[in-house]
Amino acid sequence: HRSLHLMLRRHRHLGIRDRNCMSIMDKLKKNSKSDFTSVLADSKFFNEKDMVPTDVPMINVALSGSMDGGLAPGLTVLAGPSKHFKTSFALIMASAYLKKYKDAVLLFYDSEFGSPQTYFEQFGIDPERVLHTPITNIEELKFDLVAQLEELDRNDDVIVVIDSIGNLASKKELDDALNEKAVADMSRAKALKGLFRIITPYLAMKNIPLLAVNHTYKEIGLFPRDIVGGGTGIMYSSDNVWIIGRQQEKQGQEVVGYNFIVNVEKSRYVKEKSKIPIGVSWEGGVQKYSGLLEVALIGGYVDKPSNGWYQRVDLTTGEVIGSKLRLKDTMTADFWEPILETTDFPEFLKKTYKIGYNAPAIVNSEELEALQTV
Repeated sequence: HRSLHLMLRRHRHLGIRDRNCMSIMDKLKKNSKSDFTSVLADSKFFNEKDMVPTDVPMINVALSGSMDGGLAPGLTVLAGPSKHFKTSFALIMASAYLKKYKDAVLLFYDSEFGSPQTYFEQFGIDPERVLHTPITNIEELKFDLVAQLEELDRNDDVIVVIDSIGNLASKKELDDALNEKAVADMSRAKALKGLFRIITPYLAMKNIPLLAVNHTYKEIGLFPRDIVGGGTGIMYSSDNVWIIGRQQEKQGQEVVGYNFIVNVEKSRYVKEKSKIPIGVSWEGGVQKYSGLLEVALIGGYVDKPSNGWYQRVDLTTGEVIGSKLRLKDTMTADFWEPILETTDFPEFLKKTYKIGYNAPAIVNSEELEALQTV
C-alpha cells in the first residue's frame, strides 16, 4: 500500500509539472512579438521544407543527396570561371520551379546582360513570367531585393536569380570611377556580407529559393584551390555552394561537349567535397542521365566488359544483361529506367551522397576522377 501511495503521488506530481510546462509554453508564445513563433515540433520552417526536383537526377542529387529531392528554399551559390554553365544551371532549376508552381514568378537580377529572351525560352521559361531587373552595384541590388522580399509572404511562389554577384561593383567603387579616383575599394566584401546577412532570414521565413551566380579565383600557394569570390559572408549565409569545373568530352579529336563537375563546397544535405559530373553535348544540351554511370559502375549495377563498352548487371545473379553499349548509347531511358525502377540504386545514391544517411561515403574523389576518363 505504501509503494502504491508513493507511485500515485509521483504521477500526480508529474501531471502538475506537465500542466505547468504547457502553461509556460503558452505564456511564452503569447508574449512573442514574432508572427512565426511556434512549438518546434509544429514549426513550418522544418516540417514544410519544400524541394523542387529538376528533370536531371544528378542535379537533384547535388542539391539534396537524393534523386527525389531538388532545390530547397534558401541561398544556393553557383560559382566557377567564365563559360562554366553557371547561368544555365540556375535556369534549369528556375524552370523546374516555374513548372511546379503554375503562378510562380522568376525575379531575375541582371548585371551581365548575357541572357537574352531566347536563352530563357531554351530552358522552357516563359519570358512573361520573368521580372527582369538590371542592376549596377551591390547597394542597388540590396535595396531592391529587400523591398521585394519585405512585401512577399510565405504563400507567394517566387524564385530569385542573381546573374551575377561576381560581376557587381560596390557603390563606392562606382562613385570613385565617376569622380576619377584611382583608389582601391575595400568595401565590396563588406557590402556583400551585409547583403546576404539581411536577406538570409527572409529566404527561410518566406520559403523563397535564391540562386546566385558567382566567380571563383585561385588562392596563392603550391597547390592552389578555387575560392568563391566575394568574401566569407557568402559562405556563411549559403545553404549550398557549388564550385563548377569542366572537362572536354571528345569523340576522337573532336570536342562534342563538356562534362561539368559539380564540386559540393558546402551543403545542408550533401556530403561536402562530393564531385558530381553533369554532361552537356553540343547537339542535345544537358544529358538527362549523365553522372549516373560513374556511380553505377562503382556500385556494381553496370559492368564494363571491355574498354568503352557497358552493360547492365542482374544483381540477383551477378550476370551481365542486355546488349553491350557505347557511352553515348547509355544516356537513354531504355538503359536507365530498369536500373532506377527495379534495383536499389536510388538508395545507393543516398548512401553515397546524403548527409546523415546511415552509411559512410562510398564514392571518393579519386574514384570519380578515374572513372571520368571512361
